This record gives sequence, structure tokens and C-alpha cells, in this order.
Amino acid sequence: MAPLAKQYNELSLHIHDILASALKGEPVSEADAVTLFSATGDDLQALLDTADKVREYRVGNRVSYVVNRNINFTNICYMGCNFCNFSKHRKDEGAELLSMEEVARRAKEAWDRGATEVCIQGGLHPDLPGDHYRNILRAVKGAVPDMHIHGFSPFEIWYGARKARQSYTEFLQDLKDNGLGSMPGTAAEIFDEAIRRRLTQNKLSTEEWVEIVRTAHKVGIPSTSTMMYGHLDGPEHWASHIALLRTIQEETGGFTEFVPLGFIHEDSPLYLENSDVRPGPTEDENLKVHAVARLMLQGSIDNIQVSWVKLGPAMAHKMLSCGVNDLGGVLMNESISRAAGASHGQEITANEMGRLIRAANRTPVQRTTIYKTLKVFEKELPPQRIPLVDRDSFEPLAFMELGARGEQAS
Repeated sequence: MAPLAKQYNELSLHIHDILASALKGEPVSEADAVTLFSATGDDLQALLDTADKVREYRVGNRVSYVVNRNINFTNICYMGCNFCNFSKHRKDEGAELLSMEEVARRAKEAWDRGATEVCIQGGLHPDLPGDHYRNILRAVKGAVPDMHIHGFSPFEIWYGARKARQSYTEFLQDLKDNGLGSMPGTAAEIFDEAIRRRLTQNKLSTEEWVEIVRTAHKVGIPSTSTMMYGHLDGPEHWASHIALLRTIQEETGGFTEFVPLGFIHEDSPLYLENSDVRPGPTEDENLKVHAVARLMLQGSIDNIQVSWVKLGPAMAHKMLSCGVNDLGGVLMNESISRAAGASHGQEITANEMGRLIRAANRTPVQRTTIYKTLKVFEKELPPQRIPLVDRDSFEPLAFMELGARGEQAS
């Protein structure tokens, strides 16, 4: 890769050295990552520019997305994670447990709208039988045999294995045999145990999360990797968390991508009931987390995804200039972030994804869940579809302006 641009020669020496090493293809150490998280002013801009250069070197100028649908099959959950506002008790207004028929219907509807994936997650319902997760897979595969099922967080695997009275290996192998294609690496939150106890009441430890993910990779189920930031955490926690993900990847090779998840505070009990909890990450923290992740994970996890649900389309567009190469899924439905107060809508259509990507002077690519290319949109944009759900609550103005400029540029 090219050396740092000349105008950056007057940067603080240590940051300059770290970025120069990163440009040579050397992953950033945990200690050096903490230093980079302190960057401001010209140092910060150099960090972002370096991450962008590394992104171009590692994955080129294509930005990918997947056409998928979220199916949150139940919001009934008695685990009581403090940051979550999604969970309800059985008798609460709005509590639901979807039937197998409804799960299958939603999967078929998504397939008919061009989806290649359904992302299936739900609360830890106290009455779920041990075969419930298997039955969901069978229902979806019975309706749409070729649909990729991306399902069940490590927390759900922890719960389901206990319900089924099986080891993690037995439970995961059974799910794979019945159609599970990959697993979301959610429930990672932050790997610092003291903070984790505040977030989840220690329901799922870091050690258990790591064991489940390693086991999934061992039986041939790839997963995403995530980190929730912007609450009780800080740079040391972010660097340590990403370093552990890198270690796991070096052992298993099973992570498909890394997805930073900014904490949504507006309706979160963690924020509303605790004065020491921050109201989500700052804009600079969003930029730094994605950029430093690119530099720490280069050559290990080369797909860095931005969550438009968490940060919004305009910020997602900005992230494409600081290390990000993937926009995730169109979703069609989104419940969990929305329950915590997110206001960025439930769906971005494939056409809108293409417009956002083109506005960043990148090439849109539709991919599979496991990052196989389905179609490259060199000149045209993806076909337009009417959104599946009501968009009255979506505020697309900044995004739509970006999209319009992208169309004009193309």
C-alpha cells in the first residue's frame, strides 16, 4: 500500500508510526488501538483516511448488501437484560409468539420479494420446548427450501441447548442438519465482565459466548461478530473486545464480518434508570470504532459492516469513507432496535442501498449471507420495490438527498 500522504507528516509521532505500520499490512495491536481511539483533529482524519486506504487494499471499491428479512418470532423473554426494551412478559400488551405457519409465511413472502436470507431471532420464552428452534428451521425450509437461514444468537443457543438437554455441539449439529446456515454473533455486547454484569445481569458470560461461537464454527456454522458500544464502556474495552474476536478468528476462521452496534439509549432501561450510562456513542466514536476495527482486523475479518438501523442512513454513508465495505441487510422488518428507541426505519430497499452506495462513489454488490457475490451493479441500480412496511415513521431526507446525488453521478 502507499505510504501516508505528505500532509500527514506532522502528526504526533506515535500515531503516525501506528498508521504507517497499518498501511504496510500489519494489524494494529490492542495497546496501539487504545492510542488510536484518542485521536482528534488531524490525527483523527489520518486514522479515517488510513482505514479507507486499508479497506480499498483489502476488499476494493465494492460495497455489499444482502436482501433479507428479520423474523423476530417472539418478544416474550424473562431474562431481563438491562439495556433491552424489546422483551415482554406473557400477559403484557403486545406480547407475541409467532406460529410456525406465520414464520413460514413471512419467509415465503420475503423470498417472493427477492430475499435470499431470513434472519431469525427471538426472546427467551420460558415455555419454549426443546425442539422449538429445530421446528422453526423445518417450517422455513418446508416453505422455501433454498432460503438461507441466519438464525439464533449465542444466547438462544445457550438457552435452547439447556431446553433440549444437549451439549452445545449436539444442539448446534442438530440445527445445522435441519437447515441452519449461519448464526448472528449478537449477545456479545462488550466482553468486559464487570460491565457485562451491569448490562445482562451475567446471564451469558464472555466465556460461554466464546465457547458457543467456537463450537458453532467447529461444526461448520459460520457467524457474524459484533460489539455494542457507547454505554458504560470506553477505548480499553473496545480494543480488548476486538482483539478477542481476532484471536477467535485466527483459531476458527468462522466469522464472516464484524458489525459494531452503537448503543440505542432513548427507551433503554439501562440509560433511563442509571445516571452513569452514556446516551450512546458520539459521532467521533462511531467513526473511530469502525476505522480502528478495520485496522485491527485486516487480514483476519475483512468485512466491516455498518448498522444503518443503529446509526441511520446518512451516518452509514459517511462510514463508507472510513473503513466500511458492507451495509448489511435491507431487513424488511426490524423490531429490536426500534423497541430501544431507534428511529431510522425498518427497511432500506435494495434500490435505496444502491443509491446510497453510488453516492459514495462505490459499486453496489448484492451478496449472499456468507459473502458470495450475486450481482454487481456496475452502471444500473438494483430494482425498486415498494417497502414491505409503512414508512410514515421513517425520516429519509438526508439519505434521499445522498441517493439523488448518487443517481446524478451515475
